[in-house]
Amino acid sequence: MADAAEAADERYLAAKLLRPRLNKVFPEHFSFLFGELALYSFVTLLLTGTYLALFFDPSMSQLTYHGPYSALDNSEMSKAFASTMRLSFEVRGGLLVRQIHHWAANVFVAAIVVHLLRVFFTGAFRKPREANWVIGIFMLLIAIAEGFCGYSLPDDLLSGTGVRIMSGIMLSVPLIGTWANWLVFGGEFPGEIIISRLYTLHILLLPGILLALVAVHLAGVWYQKHTHFPGKRGTERNVVGTRMFPPFALKSISLSIMTTGTLVVMGGLLQINPIFHFGPYLPGEASINSQPDWYLQMIDGAMRLWPELRIDLGHSYTIPSVFWPAVVLPLLLFGGMLGYPFVERKLTRSRGMHNVAQRPRDVPARTSFGVMVLTFYALLIVAGVDDVIAYAWRIPIERMVWIGRIGVLVLPPLAYLITHRICRLLQRADRDVLRQGVHTGLIELRDGGYYVELNQPLEPEPGEESMRYARYRGNPVPHLPGDLETSGADQARRR
Repeated sequence: MADAAEAADERYLAAKLLRPRLNKVFPEHFSFLFGELALYSFVTLLLTGTYLALFFDPSMSQLTYHGPYSALDNSEMSKAFASTMRLSFEVRGGLLVRQIHHWAANVFVAAIVVHLLRVFFTGAFRKPREANWVIGIFMLLIAIAEGFCGYSLPDDLLSGTGVRIMSGIMLSVPLIGTWANWLVFGGEFPGEIIISRLYTLHILLLPGILLALVAVHLAGVWYQKHTHFPGKRGTERNVVGTRMFPPFALKSISLSIMTTGTLVVMGGLLQINPIFHFGPYLPGEASINSQPDWYLQMIDGAMRLWPELRIDLGHSYTIPSVFWPAVVLPLLLFGGMLGYPFVERKLTRSRGMHNVAQRPRDVPARTSFGVMVLTFYALLIVAGVDDVIAYAWRIPIERMVWIGRIGVLVLPPLAYLITHRICRLLQRADRDVLRQGVHTGLIELRDGGYYVELNQPLEPEPGEESMRYARYRGNPVPHLPGDLETSGADQARRR
């Protein structure tokens, strides 16, 4: 091994190439690992998807089922559904791999969302990283489209209902909706080619685009380096953290093993997408309590809450009410996400480089706006299961709809005000630390017979003339008398 490494270094200057890469510094905070969680979930998706593709038949040709699942014996179904049933009951490990694949898809999208939230709330999208923010938004869009395509492939009653809803959404688009629907389905819904087209998108086109975006995103992070949280050493001109090899490499490898192991356990113990309970898709039927995966449930909830608002354009064209929550709302949401870095830069007139992440409390307007949008999003997800809630709690569905409509109008602004207030209170607490020092929890008996708490003043930074200009950089809070620095105790007593 040593001889091979020496030969490679002699011929290709490998040590010169690898040394600066192995010395690259990565932040230590746990929140920076959500991007890696998405990456390892994506790797799991590729591996399990390759195994499933060996046995899946993306055909809508009809056949009569004769298999080990007796409840569907002699049922008419497509070859796509029959091959998924064969995967679940006849292929060794097929059901386990199917469920791992589905859970990995949900974790993948969730990790991207949480990663984007971390970037948003800490201001890591600011110059010079605007392009990587835009790439991340497109990755989220492609991941959602990829999840929908894979979710629809089994051609079961639940996924078929979702494809039918997609057809209705396309038909609601003015002028081009009918043509787009005929182009996608090759005629009237459901046609005979939609599953094969979704299969091609799912295993070739969309994964290829995702791989390209992941490569560009990682290259951007590698070249521009990570942001880091403010601290005693963190500035705009350096990078604070652990070196890539060996500490960060060991941490990353451990995360990949834990991610894969957790997904395997979830696939083995937690049932997801039991198509054998739903049965094959029939255009004249719809599954009760049918909800899509969580990342598409917002659109379902928005359509349930939106009032009837039909606009007739002359005698030939109509804009149905479903167009606004299913087409306009997602366009506004993702359009706002794409343009937010540039809008904030315009409003704040901030033109410099930003390598130090911001604490959410220090930017109350942005933090409050983000919480308001998250509240709106969460309410729409809850609205997507209003029929389940109404059935479980015996509430009339009409009342649930009105509760949801009032909620999306009242709760997001209320969340903004509450979050803004909390940020201001936290800022006030930080100012108290600057003026009085860190609370130690230690008390001292004074000569007058009363007790006072000892505070540990902050040490001034080099070049700072007085404590008035000192900044709170996360000094550890002492809990025992021995933890209190001598100089700090003396200053506290002098107070």
